[in-house]
Amino acid sequence: MTQATLADTTPIPRRRIVSWALWDAGSAGFNTIVITFVFSTYLASNSFVSPDIVAAAGSNASNAALVAAKAHNASVVSTALTVAGLLIALLAPLLGQRSDGTGKRKLWLGVNTGIVIVVMTAMVFVAPIPSYLLLGACLLALGSVVIEFANVNYNAMLVQVSTPKNVGRVSSWGWGAGYLGGIVLLVILLVLFIQSFGVEGHAGLLGLDSSIAGGVWTVRFAILASAAWFALFAVPLFLAVPEMPPTGPARERLSVLGSYRRIGRTIAELYRKNPQVLLFLAASAVYRDGIAAVFTFGAIIAAVVFGFTPTEVLYFAVAANVVAGTGAFLAGRLDDRLGAKTIIVVCVGGLVVAAVAILFVGDGKAGFWACGLFLSLFVGPAQSSSRSFLARVTPPGREGEIFGLYATTGRAVSFLAPALFTLFVTLTGDTRFGAIGIAIVLTVGLVLMTRVHATQRAID
Repeated sequence: MTQATLADTTPIPRRRIVSWALWDAGSAGFNTIVITFVFSTYLASNSFVSPDIVAAAGSNASNAALVAAKAHNASVVSTALTVAGLLIALLAPLLGQRSDGTGKRKLWLGVNTGIVIVVMTAMVFVAPIPSYLLLGACLLALGSVVIEFANVNYNAMLVQVSTPKNVGRVSSWGWGAGYLGGIVLLVILLVLFIQSFGVEGHAGLLGLDSSIAGGVWTVRFAILASAAWFALFAVPLFLAVPEMPPTGPARERLSVLGSYRRIGRTIAELYRKNPQVLLFLAASAVYRDGIAAVFTFGAIIAAVVFGFTPTEVLYFAVAANVVAGTGAFLAGRLDDRLGAKTIIVVCVGGLVVAAVAILFVGDGKAGFWACGLFLSLFVGPAQSSSRSFLARVTPPGREGEIFGLYATTGRAVSFLAPALFTLFVTLTGDTRFGAIGIAIVLTVGLVLMTRVHATQRAID
């Protein structure tokens, strides 16, 4: 079995690579701020618990009624994300398939990026009232769906900004830029909106009201600023990276059912001619769902179980992004030298260890810091190497289709981790034990990945 290569070995202008990576830095506005550390934590906080329950609990964070109410809110968020995953699984096959050969890859990336920015802007209207929880969860789910659609086209562009010699490094630069963007954005939000500077009930240099009664404007305006951040850093890609020119004859317009039939034929062909690629898609689908759950529910566990305040969550986020970005940048060269499979197996194994360890560190914040930073080291490399693995075996002109299938297979099982997280939280009444569900999903993905050959043939 010979190693597949990207088709074009022409050096890529550095400006094009940087512009492509900056989109990842901008997407930190959604991935880091909305999903992981701020908006999801906001939805799981006391802000959306009945004032009577909060008043009765007082300063007792372990009050049974308060814990149960916050666990319910976490379940609402996880249920919304489960539905989002199912929608992505149903709709993603149509996107990449219809963009290949049409010369509209960048166009659709722009459309989906714009929708995500609009959704983020709408989140400012989610007031800290229990009846607004559902609106917040729905906006979170909608944004999660559309950002995945955008990622289909963004990932497909990897072959437009890399060569066979540096695809691993370029992929890791994108992930690393995402973490770097997350660090800078988090610091800005801390200084302007979140960090207390001694004024009771107000935070940030802008002096916004941080109380529930005042509407928690610190969080809501932080999300608005994150939307502006995404818009700013998305622009260079659309200016510097050329659109993929149309290739071959125009494809016939298929019905939705016809598109699914074509996807079915593609899967059948992979099964007959490239079963190892199909096995990789299955393995990556499972462990990527576990990684997504780490992002989504990690901050919720920090806030609900370990009592992190919104400010402490952001401090942890800055440190975690530093560690994750360092891991992503270092893994790029190792990917090109050792191969993507080695990086993936080591990193997913590390994630399993960290997820299990969270069950045994007690209630001290130091334990969460240790487990969280250890886990952060492996997240970026696992994702980056997954992208480069697939880019190496994808034939020219079919990147959208294959990365669309990559998104589809990932989201086809994306209900697993949220559902298992919800199940263990519901059975135990303790948000901490949701980590068991995440660990199970990561372990299954790791076992499947060990059966994937390190060297692959190009997809036939």
